[in-house]
Amino acid sequence: MSRIKFGTFLAPHHPLGESPTLQFQRDLEFATHLDRLGYDEFWVGEHHSTGWEMIASPEMFLASAAMVTNRIKLGTGVVSLPYHHPFNVAQRMVQLDHISHGRAMFGTGPGALPSDARTLNIDPMTQRDRQDEALGVIIRLMRGERFTHESDWFTLNDGALQILPYQEDMPMVTASSLSPSGMTIAGKHGIGVLSIASNSSDGLQALPTQWQFAEDSAAQHGKTVDRKNWRVMLSWHIAETREQAKQDSILGLQKWHNEYNVKVLGRPGAHWVDDPEVLFNEVAGGADARGGAAVIGTPDDLIEAILHLKQLTGGFGVVLGFAHDWANIEASRKSWDLVARYVMPAVNGTTRSQMASAEYVAEHKSELMAGASAAVMSKIMSDEKAAAAMGVTMAQMQARAAGQQAQPDFRPGGGLSVPE
Repeated sequence: MSRIKFGTFLAPHHPLGESPTLQFQRDLEFATHLDRLGYDEFWVGEHHSTGWEMIASPEMFLASAAMVTNRIKLGTGVVSLPYHHPFNVAQRMVQLDHISHGRAMFGTGPGALPSDARTLNIDPMTQRDRQDEALGVIIRLMRGERFTHESDWFTLNDGALQILPYQEDMPMVTASSLSPSGMTIAGKHGIGVLSIASNSSDGLQALPTQWQFAEDSAAQHGKTVDRKNWRVMLSWHIAETREQAKQDSILGLQKWHNEYNVKVLGRPGAHWVDDPEVLFNEVAGGADARGGAAVIGTPDDLIEAILHLKQLTGGFGVVLGFAHDWANIEASRKSWDLVARYVMPAVNGTTRSQMASAEYVAEHKSELMAGASAAVMSKIMSDEKAAAAMGVTMAQMQARAAGQQAQPDFRPGGGLSVPE
């Protein structure tokens, strides 16, 4: 497989009590920060309730991000298709693709928050089928087809896009959690996968068997899927030492877990934890920074975790760091900086040639320096004036060396003696 790409998944998960205006602005600054550091992808979710996940239109946010970034790809992570008429979704993605000059990536899902579905009076039992149906319509529209489609929840009358995407083949993915539904939809349509449950222990354990669902579905529908289009999400906070990483994030991790996962969402199996040390050990593996659902440690810890996951799953194309507010702004930015400086090149071997070059010179330095010195002396001695100047220089160096050996010796008690 080609090199592993790196990006982020910004749901976002922002604690309550802060100015939403400044949170939006900080998220845009985060996009520019990752763009400067050379990250490949930036994914933004769609949510309409819970307070914490407060971006309602990923397309609108990413259009703003396109104006302040240059190269990073911009993905909807994800548009909840049952909430929208598919024709409108297709048009918004086309517009985003043109505004970003071909950096748009189209991610879809059935809708993650039950509170969103309830607000829109959508039966949760219909959401995955509706995502599948809408996705098929959108793919046909983006191919330039004109057609009619009648459904129990929307109608398209002789519809076609008046403007096609900027890209000839816009990247598309579907969200996948613990169930095989997302993988099955990806295989049916021959698109990529965004595994969003892989930042949990259960999600990590399910990953090795997940990709087979996509391959089986693709074979059934005459499509193909490629592991390079499989995006796996991981949670991390990185610092120079494990202790610093723990100090940065332990209280923010507890706040996020207790106040959002437990109090607001009521995630199955999640329980309130009063002692931050206990929670840290559960989530981050305690003394082993690589042994939990999140990597809270050093760049080396994250390198090992990613390479282990690659081996465990059989390979994937992109690793996405889950964006969170466990640490303060400065520590969080430094974490992403450390990943770019050390983890990305180590995982992909981009510094291997530099290291090999340094090792070669170190092994052969004696013969290399001897040859270089001989060449320099040969040139000097072949010129009468240069040879004379060299003689003066050598005499001065010898005199300085002798003078250093005969420096006055100031002894305690005021005595001064000069070596004979």
